Amino acid sequence: MSSQDETPENSETSPSPEAAQAPETPKGSDAPEASENRLRKELPEEVQAQEDTESPDTEAEPRKPVLTGRQRLVKGLWPPRVSRAQFIVALLLFGLGFGLAVQVASNSDSDGALRGARQEDLVRILDELDDRTQRLEEEKQGLEDQRTELENSSDQAEEARKQTVEKEKQLGILAGTVAAQGPGITLTIEDEKGTVEADMLLDAIQELRAAGAEAIQVNGVRVVAGTYLTDVSGGVAVDGNKISAPYRFKVIGKPQDLEPALNIPGGVVQTLEKEQATVTVERSDKIIVDALRPAKRPDYARSSSQ
Repeated sequence: MSSQDETPENSETSPSPEAAQAPETPKGSDAPEASENRLRKELPEEVQAQEDTESPDTEAEPRKPVLTGRQRLVKGLWPPRVSRAQFIVALLLFGLGFGLAVQVASNSDSDGALRGARQEDLVRILDELDDRTQRLEEEKQGLEDQRTELENSSDQAEEARKQTVEKEKQLGILAGTVAAQGPGITLTIEDEKGTVEADMLLDAIQELRAAGAEAIQVNGVRVVAGTYLTDVSGGVAVDGNKISAPYRFKVIGKPQDLEPALNIPGGVVQTLEKEQATVTVERSDKIIVDALRPAKRPDYARSSSQ
């Protein structure tokens, strides 16, 4: 019995939309194929309906556009991100390139001018360059000669100045205007009886000078070439300065010559001992003679070199 022969209740029931839309299943051998086609057509709608029922409130996320390689390169280069150091380096490179361009342009202009010159002009330019080179060489040689002369004169002047200073010191020592130090002896004369007179001390000074004494000081008075000694009450006056016993001589010279000169038979030591004076001679590697005489300017004498 077919569906049309069913009861009136089933025929009055409203069919479902799917049943209304679906065609009737054909009979015979074509029935499985028709059923399979119907399933293929209804399957996408069922899957879509299932997705809608599972996430009805979920909004679809926007998909990011896929950038190509060129677009990524442009995006990385622009907008440019330049630091201060990179900006300074760029300026320096720009200045260097500009200078090189100007130099190359000037050289090109010079080369072009010479390249277009005639042979006579080139020969004239070459001669002028040779003359200028020769003049510069002569000027260089003259300057070198002047430098050599100045160096020699400077060395000579420096040497002369050193010799002058050294000679001034030597003359100052002899004149008593400069302090001196060096090896020598210390001569001490004790005169408890008061029998030592000025002429005995003068003999001691003369003996020391003859033995090579270079600087002599007696009780704080510098002895020079014009020194004189006189007898005064209670002692001896040296250049007007009164001194008293004990008489202490500081003498700079060679000790090996000064001491024997005083101890020779009949010499200074024996003469003073006869006068009941006590004489002591001590050698030393460093004797300081610091008593000074004022330097006097001569009234009439002048140097013959002036």
